[in-house]
Amino acid sequence: MSVFNSSVLHPHFLLTGLSGLENTYGLISLPIFLVYTISIAGNITILFTIRTEPSLHQPMYYFLSMLALTDLGLSTTTFPTMFSVFWFHAREITFNACLVQMYFIHFFSIIESAVLLAMAFDRFVAIREPLHYAAILTNRVIIGIGLAIAGRALALVFPGPFLLKKLQYHAVNILSYPFCLHQDLIKTSVSSHQISSIYGLMVVICSMGLDSVLLLLSYLLILGTVLGIASKAERVKALNTCISHICAVLTFYTPMIGLSMIRRYGQNASPIVHVLMANVYLLVPPLMNPIVYSVKTKQIHDRILKKFKKQQV
Repeated sequence: MSVFNSSVLHPHFLLTGLSGLENTYGLISLPIFLVYTISIAGNITILFTIRTEPSLHQPMYYFLSMLALTDLGLSTTTFPTMFSVFWFHAREITFNACLVQMYFIHFFSIIESAVLLAMAFDRFVAIREPLHYAAILTNRVIIGIGLAIAGRALALVFPGPFLLKKLQYHAVNILSYPFCLHQDLIKTSVSSHQISSIYGLMVVICSMGLDSVLLLLSYLLILGTVLGIASKAERVKALNTCISHICAVLTFYTPMIGLSMIRRYGQNASPIVHVLMANVYLLVPPLMNPIVYSVKTKQIHDRILKKFKKQQV
């Protein structure tokens, strides 16, 4: 009975790294640290470049700033527990701390999905109405879109921690990853979690599910508009403006789909595969987005080189 009471009042959780590779955590932590360093530095560079270059004060780059801020939030949310596990071998995390991390991981993930959708809308307007682009996507409209994105994420994720608080757990619960995710917390509960499971499914459908459908629709409209352009050179130029965004979409959705498939159909797969897929889902987008936009977007690329040259002088 004392164990049951402690599970209700003060459950604790143990994070999991790469089982069986504990002796190599010191080496594993080095590339993880490098990934975080590049991610944070890259996104800060994107934000600083856009902030200090008046020529980049345009709708496309405002949305890119939102993406960089979201990636920074996602990186800083997962960083503490990843390093506590792989660097210090410290696996324990309190229930409340786990709920806070879970909240922000899902909050920023939903925001990233919505920002990618907003960026697709931005590309559609730029290609469909190039002469009225700035008049349609005014600063007021962009601020409204940003507030709507944050408001939706807040509304969708807010009930999650309270529903999980109502569940009962063992005194000590072992999680599957080096960070806290909603579905993983549900699996550790010892009471009925049907409402929390349905809630989690509805959040996915109303966020990533809906956004992915609208993203596909956006690109069908973009493709239809591009094919209607008479000049082949203009068609190629229009599509080139979408390459960075397409890479960002693939970088975000491919690991997410892979993680979902592993969860559903990979019950016999090694736990290491599950952890690696979850790490890729949370680590790769913040790493790759600033790299892709710095390399593929000429305006960003040129301004960053210009900043570095000024510093060297």
